[in-house]
Amino acid sequence: MRKQLRAGMIMMLAAVLVTMTAWTGTADANTNRISSSQDQLIVVNKKTNKLAFFEGGKLVQEYTVATGLTPDLTPEGKFKIVNKIKNRPYYKEGIKGGDPTNPLGDRWIGLDVNGTKGTTYAIHGNNNERSIGKYVSAGCIRMHNKSIHELFEKVKVNSYAVVTTSSLSFEEIARNNGYDVGPQKYNGKIVINGTEQKLTQSMIMSDQRIFVPMRDLFQLLGATVQWDNTTKTVTAYSRGLVLVHKPLTGSATVNGSSVSINTSMMHNGSVMLPLRDISTLSQFDVHWESKNNTVYLTSKATATSK
Repeated sequence: MRKQLRAGMIMMLAAVLVTMTAWTGTADANTNRISSSQDQLIVVNKKTNKLAFFEGGKLVQEYTVATGLTPDLTPEGKFKIVNKIKNRPYYKEGIKGGDPTNPLGDRWIGLDVNGTKGTTYAIHGNNNERSIGKYVSAGCIRMHNKSIHELFEKVKVNSYAVVTTSSLSFEEIARNNGYDVGPQKYNGKIVINGTEQKLTQSMIMSDQRIFVPMRDLFQLLGATVQWDNTTKTVTAYSRGLVLVHKPLTGSATVNGSSVSINTSMMHNGSVMLPLRDISTLSQFDVHWESKNNTVYLTSKATATSK
């Protein structure tokens, strides 16, 4: 009897372990799927009737689209992609899915607009290729059939689409909606003690922060910059300044004292320092004017003497 009881308990324990393992595996799989969808974003700009597909922080592809006949017909906002359907029927006129006359084409990427759960608004194909690029739809976003086939295979359910009317670039729209676009060239000017200077390497924008090339900038500030391959550190020194920094870290040593900074980057083989930390790392005050994309650096000694 005891042997039977023990065997039964062992079988029950094994069943529980199997169930727990299966549940854990499912949870992990769901987590990975949701997480993987976060690296994608679709941006639709009604001003240009263009759609951009981002993946992995990069703008992968642009497509021409058609949007609402009037500006109010295609809703604007940030909407979750909740379904992907092949050969969706056009219920309004009883046209079967896949029929060449179906105005939805044969691919439907459903958007959850105001609780419609992907049943009303979508990015889809068409039955009139000449309509693409125009303002003709009842509210949905139409694409060339070849283009929607391509996008349909790439985009993941649970990723997002931003629909807007804007004069900004796709990258700027993406950043403004919380999507981390990889480093982009920042076309700004550098003015040092009242004189505009030229960087040989461009500043970059990443995660809504401006980064400047360390060697290039500090040489303009009158410093000598050297790389130590043994310690993997870069040093900038001039009269009254010795700056030592290890790239990709959030700290530096200035005249022997440790300071915290935002983490630096590497871009095209160069160390890029956050602009906001240059004042901490140098003998210059920094002021940025966004309206004219200009960075002003003023010697702290000069500023004090005024």
